[in-house]
Amino acid sequence: MGLDDKIGNTADKLGGKGKEAAGDATGDDSLKAEGKGDQAKGDLKQAGEKIKDAFKH
Repeated sequence: MGLDDKIGNTADKLGGKGKEAAGDATGDDSLKAEGKGDQAKGDLKQAGEKIKDAFKH
């Protein structure tokens, strides 16, 4: 996994956590759900990169 990929995946997860917290604080369930989705997207990307790395070895 490249450094750029790691940074992007981490940014997705952190951005998602921020959206989830903002949604929770404001009572905006839509924003909260979007934040959870962003976090899941970051996790899936990270898992995909790990699988690609495993096949490279």
